[in-house]
Amino acid sequence: MAPYESDDAAGAAREEEPHSGRRKVARYAVPVAVVGVAAATIGLVPALADSGDPDLPRITAQQLIDKIAKSDVQQMSGTVKISTDLGLPDLGGLESGIASGAAKGSGHGSSADPRAKLTELVSGTHTLRVAADGPDRQKLSLLEQGAEYSLIHNGKDVWGYDSKSNEVSHGTAAGSGKVRRAEPPATPKDFADQALKSVDDTTSVTVDGTAQVAGRDAYRLLIKPRQSGTTVGAIGIAVDAKTGMPLKFTLTPKSGGTAVIDVSFTQVSFARPAASTFDFTPPKGAKVTEEKKHSQAREHAPMPGGDFAKGLNGADVLGKGWTSVATFETGARGGLPTGAKGSDLGGFLGSLGDKTSGKFGRGTFFSTRLVNALITDDGKVYVGAVTKDALVKAADTGK
Repeated sequence: MAPYESDDAAGAAREEEPHSGRRKVARYAVPVAVVGVAAATIGLVPALADSGDPDLPRITAQQLIDKIAKSDVQQMSGTVKISTDLGLPDLGGLESGIASGAAKGSGHGSSADPRAKLTELVSGTHTLRVAADGPDRQKLSLLEQGAEYSLIHNGKDVWGYDSKSNEVSHGTAAGSGKVRRAEPPATPKDFADQALKSVDDTTSVTVDGTAQVAGRDAYRLLIKPRQSGTTVGAIGIAVDAKTGMPLKFTLTPKSGGTAVIDVSFTQVSFARPAASTFDFTPPKGAKVTEEKKHSQAREHAPMPGGDFAKGLNGADVLGKGWTSVATFETGARGGLPTGAKGSDLGGFLGSLGDKTSGKFGRGTFFSTRLVNALITDDGKVYVGAVTKDALVKAADTGK
């Protein structure tokens, strides 16, 4: 079905524009939060074929954005397919070691700690089961071969359980309806909410027809950068025609090929889940680890779907719109971190990048299908969903 209508919608979800050219990161939650691949991240699914183009009432992009904003689904359950294809090299299990080390470094050694599971989702296809009953009850389960990992929020308790190791992590919620974002984003809504924050006068927003997702009629919202120099091709969001809840999120790179990020419900129900869904008692013999209280900085660790700016502890932004580049200091000599004594982490990381130079001096360029980064030899990092030329230009300007 042809698009209903082209609608700029530049002012629909626009954030206030600071006066300074160097701004705190705002639009990075979708493109650069995926940079969590370099820190600790999650990724998401191969596109699922639509099963038809339902005949729905006409709607403008502005009206559809408003419909998403007004959506207030309190009860739901369903199955989500998630996958990511950033084109990262095979790290030979290194990502699992990083996750484990991060958990231990924060005082946790449990495989049930949510942070110990994140990098397992950095590539490939995964299946999640999700359920919610208001702000104080949520459950996310990662289905693995012969095992399952569950994260349950029930009132003041937050439980993580790894059936493979029979380990349990227990913590408390930050307050009614406020769970610490130790868990990754799990549904298309998580990603859609962040994508809509990126809409401004550098963005084109249109309604691109209709679709059926998980057996439900939906409108398709298409978000495309107007600027050249970005690696983002387009973002597609399938919005449930009845509830306004996003049912599918897809981010494709300008270079083409498969989606970098694609999250979609394969089954969804808006009936209230049974109360027992959120019950949890540690199994007999399970090792239970009580989480320590985290500092404010750790509460806001850089996570896809989270506030990337807080995770970078005050990163500045050069430029505007989709070609914005975040910049911050690593504090590492030679640009790349050296790792523990006796290790050659810098050499290993260097082997994954390409040496480059400019007015800024010399550095190492790292690329994926979406997010690219330049680490200069004097310890500065420039990162964004932009081309190599854009990063070098930003580094030259920043210098």
